[in-house]
Amino acid sequence: MTASSFDEALKRVLVHEGGYADHPADPGGATMKGITQRVYDGWRRRHGVPARGVRLIEPGEVAAIYRRQYWDAVRADELPAGLDFALFDAAVNSGPAQAAKWLQRTLGVVADGQVGEATLAALAGQEPAALVDGLCDRRLAMLRTLRTFPTFGAGWTRRVAEVRAAATRMARDTPPEAARETEGAARARPGDTKLSRTPEGAGGLISGAGVLGTVVAEQADRLAPLASLAEPLKWLFAALMLAGVALTLRGALVRISAGEATP
Repeated sequence: MTASSFDEALKRVLVHEGGYADHPADPGGATMKGITQRVYDGWRRRHGVPARGVRLIEPGEVAAIYRRQYWDAVRADELPAGLDFALFDAAVNSGPAQAAKWLQRTLGVVADGQVGEATLAALAGQEPAALVDGLCDRRLAMLRTLRTFPTFGAGWTRRVAEVRAAATRMARDTPPEAARETEGAARARPGDTKLSRTPEGAGGLISGAGVLGTVVAEQADRLAPLASLAEPLKWLFAALMLAGVALTLRGALVRISAGEATP
């Protein structure tokens, strides 16, 4: 992915993010061009410059933050045209880890929330436009479960629809010979196979157990933020985790048995 591709993707994202906002229902607080005050403070601190209001953020800072914290975080440079933009926008809206999980579940690989070599290798032979659809479907489905959906749902739904349309056009307008290579990936990095130990990453533990495992994983991810609010949800979350573990062990035993049965 060239710098010009990032620049174009950033322009599209900024159209959705708009200017300054400080909505009382938005947990992010004061935000300018999609960048919260907290993120901007951290960026300024790391670069040894005094903190200041996010309203004063400069265009160069905006681009640098988006590239480092979202674009590079999902390795968009190594994704097919269209899918790069769709995943980038999802990362900006919901975080790189969650966006990566949506892509990984669409690909049918371990959903650990990190785009690594195993995830990139799984792109080989896949139709980018179909991956865009799968990613956007999962993204919208989770957004609809959020408690803030009644407030922001209309805008989120419109945004996902526009991202889907634009990303699909990009994917279909890219000649096959111009598509980036994803074959011949190196061995998987530890991040591709590790199992998350946090409730937020519960889906990574069980996403390799087939279709049923994926369903359980997505439900666990949705319930995780709520598990601390009510006792019944704690038990339901625990049940989902146990179901995922059972599915994972069953899948492992089936694969071992199949390997032993092979002459």
